[in-house]
Amino acid sequence: MELMGCGTALVTPFRRDGSVAESALHALVNWQIESGIEFLVPCGTTGEAATLTEQEWLRVVEIVVGATSGRVPVFAGCTHNATHEAVARARKLAKIHGLTGILTANPFYNKPGQEGQYQHFKAIAEAVELPILLYNIPSRTGTNLEPATVLRLAEIKNIIGVKESSGNIAQITELITTVPRHFKVLAGDDSLALPVMALGGSGLVSVASNAVPAQMARMVRSALDNDWVTARRINRQFFRLMQAHFWEPSPAPVKAVLAMLGRGEDVLRLPMVPVTESTRRKLERIIGELGLFAGVGPTGEDLRMF
Repeated sequence: MELMGCGTALVTPFRRDGSVAESALHALVNWQIESGIEFLVPCGTTGEAATLTEQEWLRVVEIVVGATSGRVPVFAGCTHNATHEAVARARKLAKIHGLTGILTANPFYNKPGQEGQYQHFKAIAEAVELPILLYNIPSRTGTNLEPATVLRLAEIKNIIGVKESSGNIAQITELITTVPRHFKVLAGDDSLALPVMALGGSGLVSVASNAVPAQMARMVRSALDNDWVTARRINRQFFRLMQAHFWEPSPAPVKAVLAMLGRGEDVLRLPMVPVTESTRRKLERIIGELGLFAGVGPTGEDLRMF
């Protein structure tokens, strides 16, 4: 399966008692695929992977792979700041039958230099045969994966691409124009999806698509098909919602939206907490304007009060 199009960085639904809501996760996966999402990424930042036990993390991946049933690729999050632990976890993921690949972010907290990051990712790739998707997210990890280092890593056979969440368009441009053509550069920020694809990116790993999968999938596919009129129209319509998902630390806003849409409980694990009432009211206003509540069409007017 080729990694292109719109993928969803899945939330991990929790029950009110804090346990993983397996049935809700299964339903979310089916809804995503039926809505046109082209690949799934469980247990990343949006999936609150840092708060899951190892047993829960593996179980979430197993549920997503099982519910997917081979319909779309699944790249499971596997990040740790100790290379030996990241390698050990990658090997555990490799035992899950049907898993497509692994998404692994910069080692966090340690702030390794470029050589340290190269050796870290190289060790993970050499430990498994699964395809590896790098994940550059310096705002979370404290370190940036530079294009020259990605170029070196692209020489490793099973490192197939990078999810770029640096927010640095100049860096992303340099990356897209220098990596081999087969190497995938995916936008890691909803708000930068169209610029990245205009530069030659292969798609988007989206937070917003948890709540609006059909719309985000169509936007990305339109851009990849050079139907920029449609892509820009959808981007314009949903851009405020994309931004709203980061008004407070993610994934609190998107979980609030999913709860409003009747697709999960608004439950997070500490240190993550639900959004404030002020943000909740603003989110309700936006999804009301967009006509996302069941049986309610778009208002046709701008009701913004902020």
